[in-house]
Amino acid sequence: MDFSVLEKNIGYKFKNENLLINAMTHSSAMNEHKNTSNQRLEFLGDAVLQIIISDHLYVSLPSENEGSLSKLRSLIVCTDSLHVASMPLELNQYLILGRGELLSGGRDKKNIIADAYESVVGAIYLDGGYENARDFVMRSLSDIITKAMSGRLTYDYKTTLQEYVQANIQKPLSYELVKVEGPEHDQTFYSRAVIGEIFYETASGHSRKQSEQSAANRALKALGVID
Repeated sequence: MDFSVLEKNIGYKFKNENLLINAMTHSSAMNEHKNTSNQRLEFLGDAVLQIIISDHLYVSLPSENEGSLSKLRSLIVCTDSLHVASMPLELNQYLILGRGELLSGGRDKKNIIADAYESVVGAIYLDGGYENARDFVMRSLSDIITKAMSGRLTYDYKTTLQEYVQANIQKPLSYELVKVEGPEHDQTFYSRAVIGEIFYETASGHSRKQSEQSAANRALKALGVID
């Protein structure tokens, strides 16, 4: 596999490309590909990521207390955020997965992609030091950090929508299951949010709960609450 395009996406040229290969190797591929899995790099990358974000928040928000800073950091480095940050980099396209994991849709699993992001942070740190790792993190998480610090980043869309409706619209909020498609073992659910008599855009998910979260996200965007 040619990792030159991935290096371009990441914005960092590795001196030791084996570190990048290691970062992309999921544990399911260890036996088939004879590579070391990315679990140790993920462990290191998580620690480096935490200090980078902690330092940025500490300097940028001098009046915030420990509790607020901790909540912001947790939101920025959560699986959802790292997954979002990874997609423009196309990390999922370069994952080295075992056959079983590949067939079960491993390239689209948020936790695997987020773990790979942390592994890349660890790999850059080992290959080029803290400043290069920090440059990568601040560049790839820039939008997420900005939204989090402005209070416009959330992944619990249903709770956010409920709070917004109670405070600003004061009409009944419910979710309507529009349809379910696919075989029982691989169903797709379609739901939409309903506020008063207004129906918002239908969204899908692999469970009813997931589809309702996506529907709440669509409604929040339509209302201008989130971008």
